[in-house]
Amino acid sequence: MNILIIGLGSIAKKHISALRELVPDARIYALRSGKNAGQYEDVENIYSLEDTDVKFDFCIISNPTSKHAETIECLLDREIPLFIEKPVFGDLNHEDLVRKVKEKGILNYVACNLRFLDSIRFLHDYISANPSHRVNEVNVYCGSYLPDWRPGTDYRECYSAIPELGGGVNIDLIHDIDYVYWIFGNPKESFGFCRNNSSLDIRAIDYANYLLVYPEFSASVILNYYRRDYKRTIEVVFEDETWLADINKNIITDCKGNIVFKGANSPIETYKAQLEYFLRLLEGQEKAENDVEKAYEVLKICMKYERPQ
Repeated sequence: MNILIIGLGSIAKKHISALRELVPDARIYALRSGKNAGQYEDVENIYSLEDTDVKFDFCIISNPTSKHAETIECLLDREIPLFIEKPVFGDLNHEDLVRKVKEKGILNYVACNLRFLDSIRFLHDYISANPSHRVNEVNVYCGSYLPDWRPGTDYRECYSAIPELGGGVNIDLIHDIDYVYWIFGNPKESFGFCRNNSSLDIRAIDYANYLLVYPEFSASVILNYYRRDYKRTIEVVFEDETWLADINKNIITDCKGNIVFKGANSPIETYKAQLEYFLRLLEGQEKAENDVEKAYEVLKICMKYERPQ
């Protein structure tokens, strides 16, 4: 199996690690922007798709979000299956590209690895199987400290802090809106408020607050870059009980502290589970749960917000 990677950053290296476990004999190629690019493990550097005759089985797109659209556009005529790191794009000016991907019938998947965390999958499956268990309210929170994300680097210079590269919690932390969309479906309406006036002093959005309106309940989603004690939770308020899923601990408890569900995998293990799913997708054993078209709908929610003047 020949695999092309475009964008050899920290996320790509997680995918490479998972690939080495799942497909030990795979040949992995990285498309590099310059011939002075360093070598990573046994990944083979290439510098132009035109200069190689390798037939790729699929491509992992993990370069900066702002580059996703032009990268997908360049690959369209090659009709290579696409594994696209979230978010699908950095803005909402790509309806034509979404249509082209669909019309060409290119197999594609937009990677949101939290869908493969046991506790999130349990919630999804439970809600799907128990539509009569009335939900009255959903509250989602994700707060972490951006300077701790990439030790040894200046957080102000990473893409997360730079809006032109696709940074900002509203799309960088799209996971938390994505899994609400996955579990509960597309909301009837959505509203957002975003700003960047925290002590981090960055230009990208560092606080976002969304309200997703469903026929019988509303979901609140709060995201930020500045919380030092990492917290990532989803609270589901049913008519007769309340469940709290701690995503970091991969556990769901009720309002009395009783364990409803305890997952076995860790967030880092979801990368492997996600690639296992994608490999099955390539073999026709799975249905695409999150293609470009669906991921674009999630992006519309994330990009629908107001900022104070």
